[in-house]
Amino acid sequence: MGLHKIFKIVALLLGLAGVVFWFLLVSKGDEYVKMTGEGVSPMLYTGYIIMAIVVLMVLLFVVSGVLAGNVKKTLMSVGAFLAVVLISYAMASGSTEGLPLVDNKVVSESTSRLVGTGLIAFYILAVVAIISMVFSGVKKVTTK
Repeated sequence: MGLHKIFKIVALLLGLAGVVFWFLLVSKGDEYVKMTGEGVSPMLYTGYIIMAIVVLMVLLFVVSGVLAGNVKKTLMSVGAFLAVVLISYAMASGSTEGLPLVDNKVVSESTSRLVGTGLIAFYILAVVAIISMVFSGVKKVTTK
C-alpha cells in the first residue's frame, strides 16, 4: 500500500474522530463546557495529531522532491535567500526612537531590528522579482 493511501486513511479516521468529538462537545451544551472545560481536550489532541501529521507529510514530500530534483540548484537558491536575509539584517537598524508603545511597553532594539530585517528583505526580493519579470518579458519579445 502506498504512502499516499495510508495518509488518506489516517486523515479519514482522524476526521471521523474530530466529528465524533465535536458532536460530544455540542451535546453537552455551551454553559457546561464553559464552566467545566470538559470535552475540549479530545478536540485539542485530535488537532495536535492532525497538525503533526500534516507537518510530517509536508517535510517528507518536500525533502523527497528536493532529493529527486537538482540538489545543487536548490542549495544555491536557499543560499541566495540566506544571503539576502543576512544583508538585510546588516542594513537594519535597531533604533526604537519614535516607535509607539506596544501594550504599554517599549519595543526592544532586537525586535525593531528583526522587523527592519523583514521589511528590507521583502523590498530586495520584490525588486528582484520585478526585474526578473521585466527581463523575462523583454527576452520573450526580442526572441520572437
